[in-house]
Amino acid sequence: MDARRELVIERVLRCVELVPPGRVASYGAVARICGIGPRQVGSILRHYSDGLPWWRITSHAGDFGGDLLQRALPHWREEGIRVKPNGLGCRYSDYAADMEELERRWREATADLPGLDEVDADASA
Repeated sequence: MDARRELVIERVLRCVELVPPGRVASYGAVARICGIGPRQVGSILRHYSDGLPWWRITSHAGDFGGDLLQRALPHWREEGIRVKPNGLGCRYSDYAADMEELERRWREATADLPGLDEVDADASA
């Protein structure tokens, strides 16, 4: 795996770890914080989320696709996240993490990592 991909994965995983219990963040919100696209966040979580609170990362509407909601429900019950009436997920506006606080904490948690532009510059040198 190349250095840029490893860095992107590490940045995303650190962000996911920082979403507080009982709160959610969208793939897009995590992507904006990490400087990548939402589909990349989903792909990273699909492959590297063992041991992480992946159930706190939802669509912009608070929903999950496929069987993810069923897998998330025990965690949500424990954290007090309630399923909305349509049964697809949670009401995002009720459970969204404070994005400014999440980004601030993420910047602190990733201060030891190089920036994406630094890795790109090293790769082209």
